[in-house]
Amino acid sequence: MVDTVAGAGPDPHVSGDDPNRRDFIHIAAGVAALGVVGGLAWPFIDQMNPAGDTLALASIEFDLSKVVQGQQVVVKWRGKPLFVRYRTPAEIAAAIKDDHADLRDPQTDEARHKPGKAQYLVLIGVCTHLGCVPTFGGGDYGGWLCPCHGSVYDTSGRIRRGPAPKNLEVPDYSFLSDTKIKVG
Repeated sequence: MVDTVAGAGPDPHVSGDDPNRRDFIHIAAGVAALGVVGGLAWPFIDQMNPAGDTLALASIEFDLSKVVQGQQVVVKWRGKPLFVRYRTPAEIAAAIKDDHADLRDPQTDEARHKPGKAQYLVLIGVCTHLGCVPTFGGGDYGGWLCPCHGSVYDTSGRIRRGPAPKNLEVPDYSFLSDTKIKVG
């Protein structure tokens, strides 16, 4: 005859069921399943990253020594024209003089170039009205003129007249040296 304590059931360890071992097996199986799911999902997630050629266009470097005073160079960046202009002292003076004029999109000339580098103006060359490409030297303010709809920009790229709602955009750029910039 077997003595049993009232209310106590059979000993769970007698049959070989160890709850710690069972929990370990469940956790290990769950971790393995997550690893398999992650391994299968990674190619689908990775294909959403931009391609190498797209990343290459994300930023460009440009040597400013190629531009002489009073000249503008147009570089393609992210599929858009990028205006790099070496402004003359007269163009800079005209832009500063108009800082307090009645501007549709108020911005000082100083806010549109890097400190100490007022001669270099870097702009995205797309009209803010309908995306046309303005040309330099037209209009009443000595800056850019959009030939399609007549938007006129001054020597700082600020909208002065016409249907464009905003100034020509200044991209994110930095000076790597005195004569080299990185855009993007």
